[in-house]
Amino acid sequence: MYLRTIHTDTDIPTLLQFIRDNALGVLLTAIPSEQYPLIQLSHIPWVLDTEDTSEIGKLRGHIARANPQSKNIMDTLKASSSQTLSEEVSILFNGPAHHYITPKWYVDTKPATGKVVPTWNYSAVQVYGTAKVYYDLKDPATSEYISKQVKDLSNQSETKIMGYTGQNGAEEPWTVEEAPERYVDLLSRSIVGIEVEITRLEGKFKMSQEDNEADRRGVIDGLNAVGSNVTKAVAQTVEARGALKATRSRR
Repeated sequence: MYLRTIHTDTDIPTLLQFIRDNALGVLLTAIPSEQYPLIQLSHIPWVLDTEDTSEIGKLRGHIARANPQSKNIMDTLKASSSQTLSEEVSILFNGPAHHYITPKWYVDTKPATGKVVPTWNYSAVQVYGTAKVYYDLKDPATSEYISKQVKDLSNQSETKIMGYTGQNGAEEPWTVEEAPERYVDLLSRSIVGIEVEITRLEGKFKMSQEDNEADRRGVIDGLNAVGSNVTKAVAQTVEARGALKATRSRR
């Protein structure tokens, strides 16, 4: 990921919260194989494990056993009699709100010089790490990991996304125990667990920070004028990141 200083965020708590708020990440692997493509990608919802907001911790996920990416991973691990990939993996988390920025919104630079071009505002966090894979169905650690992962991910999604907390009049969350045990067991055997020990994080918020205050205000006004939920969310982020830029420049 290209990281211009003005768009980069290195604050670990901020990046970890971004992952919690945008749990669907794209797992990227680059594993040499004669049978499968070198580069493979899969969308996976993740659970972030960290006891301290300043520590980067681990990501827990699972992938379909029938997925060509997991087949490539398993073949590689079986050949090396290992549970941990030697190749680094990456996971990309995208912010939910992104939008095209028209040069018409640069109310200062466009009329003054005309030296403006279109761009796109977006936010993303990229994770790099080492993947431990739970794929051996004969190993009790595999069933233990997958059982915990499925339950934790379901609870995270039910409570954090749907708001089903069972408190203050909210509905009770759905739990794995509500499904037939045999059914859950069959589905659990069809997935592979992936635990990524995070080695580094990269955060990018490309939200018009490079523009002067007048042009940035023009972008905010333009996005709000479009009036969609997405453009309003991007406008709010542009404003917040502009304020953060001003705060940091005074330090």
